[in-house]
Amino acid sequence: MPYEIKKVFASLPQVERGVSKIIGGDPKGNNFLYTNGKCVILRNIDNPAVADMYTEHAHQVVVAKYAPSGFYIASGDVSGKLRIWDTTQKEHLLKYEYQPFAGKIKDIAWTEDSKRIAVVGEGREKFGAVFLWDSGSSVGEITGHNKVINSVDIKQSRPYRLATGSDDNCAAFFEGPPFKFKFTIGDHSRFVNCVRFSPDGNRFATASADGQIYIYDGKTGEQVCALGGGKAHDGGIYAISWSPDSTHLLSASGDKTSKIWDVNANSVVTTFTMGSNVLDQQLGCLWQKDHLLSISLSGYINYLDKNNPSKPLRVIKGHSKSIQCLTVHRNGGKSYIYSGSHDGHINYWDSETGENDSFTGKGHTNQVSRMAVDECGQLVSCSMDDTVRYTNLALRDYSGQGVVKLDVQPKCVAVGPGGYAVVVCIGQIVLLKNQKKCSSIDSLSYEPEVVAVHPGGDTVAVGGADGNVRLYSILGTTLKDEGKLLEAKGPVTDVAYSHDGAFLAVCDASKVVTVFGVADGYSETNVFYGHHAKIVCLAWSPDNEHFASGGMDMMVYVWTLSDPETRVKIQDAHRLHHVSSLAWLDEHTLVTTSHDASVKEWTISY
Repeated sequence: MPYEIKKVFASLPQVERGVSKIIGGDPKGNNFLYTNGKCVILRNIDNPAVADMYTEHAHQVVVAKYAPSGFYIASGDVSGKLRIWDTTQKEHLLKYEYQPFAGKIKDIAWTEDSKRIAVVGEGREKFGAVFLWDSGSSVGEITGHNKVINSVDIKQSRPYRLATGSDDNCAAFFEGPPFKFKFTIGDHSRFVNCVRFSPDGNRFATASADGQIYIYDGKTGEQVCALGGGKAHDGGIYAISWSPDSTHLLSASGDKTSKIWDVNANSVVTTFTMGSNVLDQQLGCLWQKDHLLSISLSGYINYLDKNNPSKPLRVIKGHSKSIQCLTVHRNGGKSYIYSGSHDGHINYWDSETGENDSFTGKGHTNQVSRMAVDECGQLVSCSMDDTVRYTNLALRDYSGQGVVKLDVQPKCVAVGPGGYAVVVCIGQIVLLKNQKKCSSIDSLSYEPEVVAVHPGGDTVAVGGADGNVRLYSILGTTLKDEGKLLEAKGPVTDVAYSHDGAFLAVCDASKVVTVFGVADGYSETNVFYGHHAKIVCLAWSPDNEHFASGGMDMMVYVWTLSDPETRVKIQDAHRLHHVSSLAWLDEHTLVTTSHDASVKEWTISY
């Protein structure tokens, strides 16, 4: 086994403004789960740095819920596929797959014996189904709504009851099994976002975009009270979660607060004010054991503190959008991973513990395309917002730091010694020195894509969409074309010099990596075949003997320079998502990232 996964730094939940986000709880109390893109992410609730990812859905997953037995998880996606899979094995084997209706699945509920499942959402002719988990045969009908159903829950004790909430401003109450429609509850004046039975089954609550929460009798469906008398929140309520002892209720709202209610006394116990920014709107919540979790519109997961409502115990940060690039840097004896995403957000991770945070201040406003760390410990990043930023890694603060505005959009940046940086833009190559623009080459006969600077600092290699690499030399404040062409096998997608400057690796869209020897006039040393699709990124190991490449075929290869046949193949490094960037922490630790917004560390042994 030449490679094994060492760490998974998982993505945050994928959130959308005005749409509630469901966090699934674990009946055993250890994990919680949520979805991002095509992935279901399972995290340890006591130590969220411990994570696992399930990526077998072909479409975006919306909701995932543990069976009460704790052995299986059911997850539903936007195409209406429901997958039921095993939680005990690392492989997460698929047990059953169903298509209850054609359209987005929005919520799932199990009966307490883990035998029946109710699924609701946005079907074409029906909005819900309830069936046996092992055969798929129907055990009732979910009717009574004329618009998309947002939420479903089943009473966890006999006699079974089922409740749903819908965009038609109504909740509906069912008895069963087989589940039959009893009556509609029309107390709310806006969309009903969430319905939940208390764990003991005596009550159920409905929460709506009208800012109200109603409590009903769990057996008869009669209204007991409205929490807070009138409005429970100033904004729409997206999620509610009962305390394990069924006495209290946690609610999450668009008014940027979460509240704990004493249901029997009908009073607010605690109000958690999360902030004043739009991104502080609360879209999801979970009460599990002593943990109270809420999800903000920023994607951040907050651990709420009952004793100090103004400040969460901890906030789990990360990326919720696809990551485009990463780089690594040792700082104060620790190795940090820096990742830049599609929405302009840069995060740093402690490579050992997974502790992470974003830079402070206002940074890039659009996709971060490439990052590198220069010799004075600054992160040089280029972005689609037409800027190159220099950010001091000791301060990790954008404000008051160097920003170079460019005339055209940059695609790639490389740094060299002496304060030099070379930026490749659309149809232009720009030379920067000490955070100032020195010169640019405009009228190019080709479209430049990527750039690398030789560790010696005198030569610059620029890869073009025409399938050639051109060499330039740095003379003071100008770039001089050396007039030398190195031929790749297709449009160049990345170039990288080995750390000792002896070799230049070039990868291309024709699935090939070519390595050139610098000392003998850039003659072709070796060619490496193996990828099934366009290669997008390259990284040299610190030992200068090995390098890794990642591609659109979701594979990562670790190649041995002297022997193209000796290679380590990491299949499905990021399943169903192409690998967007690679970096080495040390000779045996490779970091990969991808459009699944997660970062993974691998141990490679030769």
